Amino acid sequence: MALATALLSPQEQRLEDERQGRHQAAGRPRPYAIFNAIKGTKPIIDIERAKYFTASFKTTEGQPLILRWAKALKHIAGNITVYIDDRQLLASRAGCPGRYGLIYPELDGCFLGKVAELTNRVESPFSISEEDLRCIEQEIAPYWQGRTFYEDLARSLPPDVLRVTYDPDEITKSRYIVNETATMRSALQWVHDFEKVLQKGFKAIRQEAEERLAALDLFDPQDALEKAPFLEAVILVADAIVIWAKRHAALAARLAATEVDPQRKAELQALTAICEWVPENPARTFHEAVQAQWFTQMFSRLEQKTGATISNGRMDQYFYPFYRADVEQGRLDAEGAKELLECMWVGMAQYMDLYVSPAGACFNEAYAHWEAVTIGGQDENGEDATNELTYLFLESKREFPINYPDLAARVHARSPGRYLYEIAETVKEGSGFPKLINDEEVIPLLVAKGAAFREANTYAVSGCTEVRMPNRDTYTSPCAYVNIAAALELVLYNGRMKIYGPEFLTLATGELDSLATWEDFWQAYLTQQTYLLKQAFKQQYLVNSLREKHFAAPLGSTLHDQCQKQYKDLHAAQIAGGIDLGYFDIIGYGTVVDSLAAIKKLVYEDRKLSLAELFAALDNNFAGYEATRQLLLNAPRYGNNDPYADGLAKSIDLAALEFTHKYSRTIGASLDLRYVPVTSHVPFGKVVGATANGRKAGTALSDGSSASHGADTKGPTAVLMSNANSKNLGYKERAARLLNIKLSPACVQGEAGTDKITAFIRSWCDLKLWHLQFNIINKETLLAAQKDPDKYRNLLVRVAGYSAYFIDLSPDLQNDVIARTEHSL
Repeated sequence: MALATALLSPQEQRLEDERQGRHQAAGRPRPYAIFNAIKGTKPIIDIERAKYFTASFKTTEGQPLILRWAKALKHIAGNITVYIDDRQLLASRAGCPGRYGLIYPELDGCFLGKVAELTNRVESPFSISEEDLRCIEQEIAPYWQGRTFYEDLARSLPPDVLRVTYDPDEITKSRYIVNETATMRSALQWVHDFEKVLQKGFKAIRQEAEERLAALDLFDPQDALEKAPFLEAVILVADAIVIWAKRHAALAARLAATEVDPQRKAELQALTAICEWVPENPARTFHEAVQAQWFTQMFSRLEQKTGATISNGRMDQYFYPFYRADVEQGRLDAEGAKELLECMWVGMAQYMDLYVSPAGACFNEAYAHWEAVTIGGQDENGEDATNELTYLFLESKREFPINYPDLAARVHARSPGRYLYEIAETVKEGSGFPKLINDEEVIPLLVAKGAAFREANTYAVSGCTEVRMPNRDTYTSPCAYVNIAAALELVLYNGRMKIYGPEFLTLATGELDSLATWEDFWQAYLTQQTYLLKQAFKQQYLVNSLREKHFAAPLGSTLHDQCQKQYKDLHAAQIAGGIDLGYFDIIGYGTVVDSLAAIKKLVYEDRKLSLAELFAALDNNFAGYEATRQLLLNAPRYGNNDPYADGLAKSIDLAALEFTHKYSRTIGASLDLRYVPVTSHVPFGKVVGATANGRKAGTALSDGSSASHGADTKGPTAVLMSNANSKNLGYKERAARLLNIKLSPACVQGEAGTDKITAFIRSWCDLKLWHLQFNIINKETLLAAQKDPDKYRNLLVRVAGYSAYFIDLSPDLQNDVIARTEHSL
């Protein structure tokens, strides 16, 4: 079907109207104007944060790490250039004008010699000036060589773990078998207690720390050596963010003094007063609350590189009292509130999460960062929490369609009909928003892991599909990705992988002719999978023990009740009173399920193939074996509500759950099983040869808990059922399962289409599945965008737990999105 005759989603129609010169921007012109000035531009590397952070660290060696970090933040706050963008109603950004990324030398010091390569790489390129490149090479990089966490971890890995993690001869190269992610960011995704900033302000936080510091007995070694440095860091970071805010106030005043436009002069004068007041003091108005939150969010980016950046928590809850009061007193209306929020959204859109490490860039394509804003859900007593702001966020996402924020809607069994209707209408826009998180799955699991119901009821979405309980969650160590498609190949090559040649990587599970029965093959697979999990847990044990020597988070610790109570930095290995919920990811789930189903059915049951014949087809990447490939493609497949394939999926899941149930506490955390690849299933697929589901060598693996591309032929409801069928409800060590559903715009048109999506969401909720997200777009549009990207610069697609501009994706990831099965409801 040609694109000209296809029924288009609202997003596709908007793009078509833009090309024809017919589109008139809906909503508020200010955020559109700000966004249009920067869209499509190549991001710039800003080195100021790295420069001032390094300069401070050179002067504080030997001091407690949290104190060094706080001093560095204060040095940054007092010296980094401050900006107020034209037309903006909010002050502050973490880098230069336009689209920008930051260098974190404490994290990427050993990769800084490769910064120049970032200008031409395929995945998320950045530009950098020659002057800044010289500064990195001459001033910043030399200090960090040999001091980074990456180097420390690599030196600490025993040989058996090292050879499935990095190339032993060149440790900066990942092997994509058991891939640590702890060296790519300073922490997992996170959510601050922003309400604390809005209600108390940093002046009160500072005063409390001063009083506690004065009460210490400095003859007590613990008070002197642990508690005092922690409280001094709280005081320093409170000072730092206030200094930073007041520098913005001074800038706003200078701009106002020379501004000739009366309206803009008044805006800058108002902004001056706001920045003088917050975040030092409690917010009094909606504008002050938004500005205080934005200062805190931006300063968090200066503090550290957090995975997916700091998420925004439950904005429709903590902003609501300010919104309601301003509306009642006539200071604000819904349009004004949306304009302020959209000024924040375009600020988010200018920050690009920069991964210097090659693996990090591959795992987080398209400048991926996703500051989730959580809406809906329940309050602490379990009552529905939707309010006027909830609907306002959904309206904003429809009216101002950019990929920030990553809107996340909590759904529960009693979610109002209007709420689900508005979600469905937003989903139909076709830009991938909102993603859905299921209270009926998440809350009971959080309670099972130690949370009180009131804490679990008020969780916030964070990162791709994860959730956080501010003031109770304490685990920040990024965890491993485990390539189970590699485990299957290790069976076929008896502990080796074709791409790595004769090197013995894991253990011998027998030559193929020794695997005479299905039980023999299945046990060999489980042995390889379990071996990789064992390596992942050993890796994580070292990660957990080493991180607190390299990273500190004085701002994050200041805003966390348990850190304050225990005088512990947020990155401490353990914090009493917290819940340490981590996870590891299985990558290639659908690929392996389908491959094992084909082997069991065709080789061992129906005997249509011998194992030797299958191996020959795979080893030759199906060249000359197309008939064999067709047999494999028509075997039972996960995603079709087929007990044969789903039963194998459940068995794989069970084996992993049994392992983590037995061993996770030995590494000092609850390490749960998760299926969230971000974009790692693409580079992981590049090291795996052809697989027994008909997939060719080097192509992407299946993503998350979704079916393999093209395997799910029985419709989207069957996909939900396979997901439900493959869960093992007897274990609490379960975490997120990312689930992508791609629909044709034609099948969801009109009110009938809205009703279909609403009913589908209700079914998903009833099945107690963790996560759900949609792409509603025509395949022809994606193909056209590949061919002529300049005409599709604003085309958004749902990638993993985030949406991104299609033209920012690498060709491999574009093909992965295109290849997803397009369903009709």
